[in-house]
Amino acid sequence: MANHKSAQKRIRNSATKRLRNRYQAKTTRTLTKRLRLSTVKSEAENLLKEVSAMLDKLAKKSIIHKNKAANQKSKLAKVVNKMGAAAAVVEKKTASRKKAK
Repeated sequence: MANHKSAQKRIRNSATKRLRNRYQAKTTRTLTKRLRLSTVKSEAENLLKEVSAMLDKLAKKSIIHKNKAANQKSKLAKVVNKMGAAAAVVEKKTASRKKAK
């Protein structure tokens, strides 16, 4: 155990900050999962903005590394962009089937 008052205070402060950091990181992970599972592109785009802001805040506070935040934002943007591409392909297929009939 710590022998100095300042060391004891540091232990208390670090424990408080650890809990706060864990909460913020867990909230971001939950929203990330919700974004990946969403099927509606407009909903996913709104979630992407929210998650990107959260990741930037975590990186700014050094809870996660800035490159990790950038990598996660990039991967999530790809997921959202694929949603639009997949919807366009489905629309083209249905349109071509209607023309064939």
